[in-house]
Amino acid sequence: MPEPGSNHVGTGEKLGYGIGDLSAGLILNFFGFFLLFYFVDLGGLEPAAIGLMLLLTKLVDAFTDPMMGLVADRTRTRWGRYRPYLLFGPVPLGIALVLIFAAPDGLSDTWLLAWAYITYTLCMLAFTAVNVPYGGLLGVISPSSEVRASVTAYRMFFSALGGILVGALGTTLVRELGGGHDALGVLLTISCIAAVSVFCLLVTFATTKERIPFAETNGSLSGDVKVLLTTGPWIVVAIAAILGVTAIAARAGSALFFFKYVVGDDGSPVFLFFDRPALFLTALALGQITGVIVGNILQKSFEKSHLLITAGGLKVAMITLFYFLPLDAVWPQTIVQYLVGIGFGMLMVLSYSMFTDIAEFIDWKSGRQMTALVIAASVFAVKAGIAFGSAVPGFTLDLTDFVNGQEQTETALMGIQIAFAVVPAGVMIPAMIALMFYSLNRRVIAEVEHDLSTRRAAPA
Repeated sequence: MPEPGSNHVGTGEKLGYGIGDLSAGLILNFFGFFLLFYFVDLGGLEPAAIGLMLLLTKLVDAFTDPMMGLVADRTRTRWGRYRPYLLFGPVPLGIALVLIFAAPDGLSDTWLLAWAYITYTLCMLAFTAVNVPYGGLLGVISPSSEVRASVTAYRMFFSALGGILVGALGTTLVRELGGGHDALGVLLTISCIAAVSVFCLLVTFATTKERIPFAETNGSLSGDVKVLLTTGPWIVVAIAAILGVTAIAARAGSALFFFKYVVGDDGSPVFLFFDRPALFLTALALGQITGVIVGNILQKSFEKSHLLITAGGLKVAMITLFYFLPLDAVWPQTIVQYLVGIGFGMLMVLSYSMFTDIAEFIDWKSGRQMTALVIAASVFAVKAGIAFGSAVPGFTLDLTDFVNGQEQTETALMGIQIAFAVVPAGVMIPAMIALMFYSLNRRVIAEVEHDLSTRRAAPA
């Protein structure tokens, strides 16, 4: 534990905070890759039914994510505002994760769909209860924007590592642990992920410290929400984050369908133990780590919004290029997907860093401490992006007459391509346009930090 009263954030604490996002990286990448496949290709449900479920559950998240932020901002314990949720929340989250993929054999389509609705909603509630405070903790771990950006880079490294592990080992673990029974393999794999996630979050609780003191009183709940919804920079970054994640989730959610039905891949390894879907996801995650490093370095010299627009342009260009490559061009596809990952990694590290800047800006402008509420947008953005992106192939497959386990028509194959390439590239365009209206440049943030530092030191 860091020494009481110290404002220094050492490497050990940065690692301790960052490893907490290995949990989210494992969970969300696994969902993005396997959730639709589990209920549609293995469970036999209609793709549109699961797509609708993913969208409707976001209506719950639209209420619970900001509410969790409001609650966490007002929590007062001997562990701080946000850290207690990392102590008591991980175990319920782990249990909820396993339940999603533990549907009893023999359920009718109606009951299986009900199981999906109930367990997925419960899991997202548990995820919110942990990850909104986890994000809020980033905002109070240091009063320095530069230090928070550095901590964010550690966080995004572990998030990307989660993607690498799911990409490299996910299909292999499902195949080997299931012994030919994919549904069992999925259940056992998510059980391993749940155990690792609980451990990582408890490590974060034990190794971190909240350094920005909380205000004795806070504004009203409705007042906080009103301030948030009228803060232009927050709206801009939330839109960009949601659409950026949607693009990646749509590709991930349709990847197994693309390789199985469009490419005709039989799941055989093409490099060491990597099959083509595993190589595809691993390339994305390795690119994401590279993007995190590049973004963290460049943000010291360039405006974050300009870098995000550049990252979005890179994603659009590479997704488009991938579409025109031959289906059997394994290594060119892998390289292009790696470059897509660089754009995604830059988007993630910069947007999370910008959310903490926005929280400080709101404190500076209004005197309201609402860090977790502001950063709840990042949690909702990721969850909404995963849901929207996974819903895209669900609805597209349904509209183009996809039939699981059968040889697909040309229309169905085109539907898979639309979900895999056209939509992911298309949604990045409005994200890049939105970022042109981001107003918190480096000069403004420096002024905010200086004034807040003076204000917080005054009582002492």
